[in-house]
Amino acid sequence: MDTLDGVRNLLRSSLQLGERADRLTEGSALLGAIPELDSMAVVTLITTMEEQYGIQVDDDEISADTFATVGTLARFLADKLGQ
Repeated sequence: MDTLDGVRNLLRSSLQLGERADRLTEGSALLGAIPELDSMAVVTLITTMEEQYGIQVDDDEISADTFATVGTLARFLADKLGQ
């Protein structure tokens, strides 16, 4: 599974998006576009990524740009995984 699919699955499960997650593309906007993605959901996503992928995300690594689109979040995850 590539990181884009991984991010879709994270969004599906963490935000309970169901089939809506299948329609997310690399350019799909996240913050401000998905009502379920509030500040608490961002924390949940980060925690889930850390647990699922065995990574550490420091507070200073996270910005609104990281969560701008599905693609920016997937690139962030890929960078953390060294891909």
